[in-house]
Amino acid sequence: MPKYDYLCEASGRVVEVSHAMSERLATWGEVCERLGIPPDGVPADTPVTKLITGGGVVRSGVLKNPEAPPCQTGAPCCGAGNCGFA
Repeated sequence: MPKYDYLCEASGRVVEVSHAMSERLATWGEVCERLGIPPDGVPADTPVTKLITGGGVVRSGVLKNPEAPPCQTGAPCCGAGNCGFA
C-alpha cells in the first residue's frame, strides 16, 4: 500500500500514512484514526494537506536486469531513437 505525507494545518506536524490511492484523508481526526495516535489537543476537524513527495528511487542493483537501457550505453535507442531515455 502506498504511503503519503500529510501536514496538519494547526500544529505544523507532518505524518506518513499508508492508504489506498483511491482514498483521501481530509482532517486531522481521520489521519490520527488511521495511525492510531491521539490528536494531541488538535481538533479532529482540522484540515490536513496531502503533500507532494518524490517517488521512491530504484537502484539498478535490485532489478532482475540491472543493465542500463541501450540508449544510455551508447547503443541505438529502441531502434528508432525515441524511447524517452535519450
